[in-house]
Amino acid sequence: MERISLQPRSGWQQQFEQLGFSYHSIDGLYWDERYAYRFTEQQIDVLEQATEDLHQMCLQAVDHVLRHGMQERFSIPPNFWQRVEQSWREREFSLYGRFDLSWNGQGAPKMLEYNADTPTGLVESSVAQWYWLQDVFPEADQFNSIHEKLIAQWQRFPHKGMLHFACIMQNEEDEGNLSYLRDTAIQAGLTTRQLCVEQIGWDAQRARLVDDVDLVIDNLFKLYPWEWLSREAFSTHLEQPDTRIIEPAWKMILSNKAILPVLWELFPGHPNLLPAFFDRWRIQGDYVKKPLYSREGENISIYRGSEVIHTDGEYGAEGFVYQAFAPQAFFDDGITPAYTSIGSWVIGDQAAGIGIREDATLITKNTSRFVPHYFE
Repeated sequence: MERISLQPRSGWQQQFEQLGFSYHSIDGLYWDERYAYRFTEQQIDVLEQATEDLHQMCLQAVDHVLRHGMQERFSIPPNFWQRVEQSWREREFSLYGRFDLSWNGQGAPKMLEYNADTPTGLVESSVAQWYWLQDVFPEADQFNSIHEKLIAQWQRFPHKGMLHFACIMQNEEDEGNLSYLRDTAIQAGLTTRQLCVEQIGWDAQRARLVDDVDLVIDNLFKLYPWEWLSREAFSTHLEQPDTRIIEPAWKMILSNKAILPVLWELFPGHPNLLPAFFDRWRIQGDYVKKPLYSREGENISIYRGSEVIHTDGEYGAEGFVYQAFAPQAFFDDGITPAYTSIGSWVIGDQAAGIGIREDATLITKNTSRFVPHYFE
């Protein structure tokens, strides 16, 4: 795993905007093709296997949590426990997720967390870096079958009728990811409609969720976290499975940092896991304090020796877990030093590709740069 310096292509901004990747320069610099990461084929095999192994362990962990009544540790509203359990018993359809891994190309990749409910970064991981590869390294390969696997997974969606897609439409990144996912569903042959989360209503006479033109919502893909959705004023209407929601309610367990101690309890010493606990005193050495529902690096605290690195945010009231610290790979070319996080995608139950984020700090945030990759 090497970080190499490159000359950015002329006109890449226009190319990406035509592809629907309009937020390529949020906060000044997001997509960054001044660099690229080069892997060997053997290293890609390691990432692929680790991703699928972790996903299978996570599925076992969901079953363990529900069989042992551990929902309270996850701060899941009690009125939603039944829906979570039923969605798992019925193995409701799941589309995708993304593991965040710490790895420098040697040894075993370490799982930092699982973004299993509303992961973003798809357009850049799937489409943008593939077009970059064709222009810059056309003879090389890339760990990236995301687009094909998304279409194939949508074709397995077992329910008929329209599939609604919803997110907060004032967020350019969310809109871009939602539109891309909707496009893959259309390519899979599904009938779709897109709307704002705020446009979802309740028809008391029909006792069903409806959209802004009063169409019943039978199937809903929501780029809106379950922990937010379950606390909305109309959330009582979601307790029953009249509307099939993607990601399913059982993903409330996997998208929660409380899954980290459960995984360590079930698979202690596994090479792809880091020690994690609900109690601080059980951690030896450097550690990270993580809120159960933290997103985009908010309210994370790293305790490394006498140093404390902390980010602000709106999370923490729901509780914390404590995970052993695993330093991310660090690269320093004397110009733009960077800590690296690898996002490894799961589509259905299969590893599908990676996207790499860089930051000047140890905490990956919403503003962290996206850097393409290839392998030989």
